[in-house]
Amino acid sequence: MEGDYERVEAAIRYLEAHARRQPSLDELAVHLGLSAGHLQRVFRRWAGVSPKRFLQFLTARYARSLLESRSTLLEVAWEAGLSGPGRLHDLFVGIHAMTPAQVRAGGAGLTLRWGLHSTPFGMCLLGVTERGVAFLSFPDLRPGDAGPGEDDAGSPPPPALRKYWPEADFRQDRQGTARLIRQIFRFGPSADHGPLTLHLKGTNFQVRVWEALLRIPPGQVVTYGELAKAVDLPSGARAVGGAVGRNPVSWLIPCHRVIRGTGAFGDYRWGSARKKAMLGWEAARSDASRGPASDPDQA
Repeated sequence: MEGDYERVEAAIRYLEAHARRQPSLDELAVHLGLSAGHLQRVFRRWAGVSPKRFLQFLTARYARSLLESRSTLLEVAWEAGLSGPGRLHDLFVGIHAMTPAQVRAGGAGLTLRWGLHSTPFGMCLLGVTERGVAFLSFPDLRPGDAGPGEDDAGSPPPPALRKYWPEADFRQDRQGTARLIRQIFRFGPSADHGPLTLHLKGTNFQVRVWEALLRIPPGQVVTYGELAKAVDLPSGARAVGGAVGRNPVSWLIPCHRVIRGTGAFGDYRWGSARKKAMLGWEAARSDASRGPASDPDQA
């Protein structure tokens, strides 16, 4: 239901601001202007679990348990090599990287179709070339900011898209990009679960890091140090962090799955609350796949 994500994000922000006090769920409901029962329904609609269970996925203790329990799984994934398409969300994702000359040209000669859409994690800006998804971000927008219902070929693109592809030709195509949004986030009866292609602008090193990110399964996390080892740069955690931060295709290239070795979730280009929401959402689905008894908390 529209607005559920905004309530979940507001809840996470409130808990971040009062972490030392650890507010109760009743206090959280009051802060959000909801009854305790309504808070339950919001989280169950959006995450599929109770708020108590969802918030357990957002603790450093839970993150550390993931780091301690999944090393073999990730080693197998990375040892499979990066030459073929990466497995992600049960979708096959292939990568087309731009040549250095194309990067220098700033997108000249390319047509980028774009649209603003509601997603499970708030409003999303999607940019697509004829070769694949080129840009996906979460600007600070609300559903009403998406503009009129009909596409306007002459409508100026959002500044973030123009900055990333300064010389491209832009066309608003919300109807066309909506089909991709359903595929990317896998919702709606008309969602296509077929292969996706990414068209990426980045250095060779950045593309290597983004390819490695594609190997992290949903519901799992890695540290910056582990990611550096995966790209054969064991002492380059800082450089890897820079490449992670420049990821142009949020969610599909899951930079939200990289955390600190202490279990702290760390920063995120689109906000720490959104990163926690994404990780909790994935963890809830992984938890649910293990059986109906995996959410014992009803309060």
